[in-house]
Amino acid sequence: MGVDELGVDGTPAGAGHLDGRARRRRLAGVAAQRLLLIADTHVPRRARGLPDRLWAAVAEADVVFHAGDWVDIALLDELEERSRRLVAVYGNNDHGPLRERLPEVARAEVGGVRFGVVHETGPAQGREERCARQFPDLDVLVFGHSHIPWDSTAPTGLRLLNPGSPTDRRRQPHCTYMTATAENGSLSLVELHRLPQRVR
Repeated sequence: MGVDELGVDGTPAGAGHLDGRARRRRLAGVAAQRLLLIADTHVPRRARGLPDRLWAAVAEADVVFHAGDWVDIALLDELEERSRRLVAVYGNNDHGPLRERLPEVARAEVGGVRFGVVHETGPAQGREERCARQFPDLDVLVFGHSHIPWDSTAPTGLRLLNPGSPTDRRRQPHCTYMTATAENGSLSLVELHRLPQRVR
């Protein structure tokens, strides 16, 4: 389907701002969107491919977010083909064609929620305040890099989500991904999913 960086009305996400009342009117009746959040897949270095359970989640999702570190272009091709809509960025381990096809930061409005995607956000200490300053136009920031699941909210209301990694758990007890629902300008049903340990 291709990587999407546009808002629901076809204009670049974040282009222009509506006051609260106008935004609520525009969002009335926006259909619920099922979201899948993944990052740090590192295929084929850390795994031969994505787990079947994750591909099933791709098939169920209206929008798939990938927060970088693909490593190989083949997975991007496959995920574009199998996703209804893909919002994605490159990571520090992505080079060549991946950087040519993907942005460092992506923005998209989904279900009336203003999303941003980036690979790195710096150290955990001070992350909320730092990201709130850097992304004042967003409701939710999806990020990766650490392979550590994260769900917090900045004082400004910016929600920060890191789904961990579905293929390389590093020091975490499980490989993970996230699902959520966006509807009428609100994010709900955010859930971290644990994947069974793979036999290498």
